Amino acid sequence: MFRDRVISLRITLNGEPFELDQPLSVADLLVRLAVDPRRVAVEHNLVILKRPLFTETLVHEGDQVEIVNFVGGG
Repeated sequence: MFRDRVISLRITLNGEPFELDQPLSVADLLVRLAVDPRRVAVEHNLVILKRPLFTETLVHEGDQVEIVNFVGGG
């Protein structure tokens, strides 16, 4: 008999352990985190992503993601 099981992926998000239930695109990760993609820079496995790649780039087990928010001021 097989039981339903939750698959957990462990990534590093901004230097901290973070768990996902499945691989996600960077765009989907930003939605899950309630982060506006227009106001951030994202580094995935030491590569800075251009915004058009957010939907194409998948986050998998063991990946490293850094999200930097732009803050305006004066």
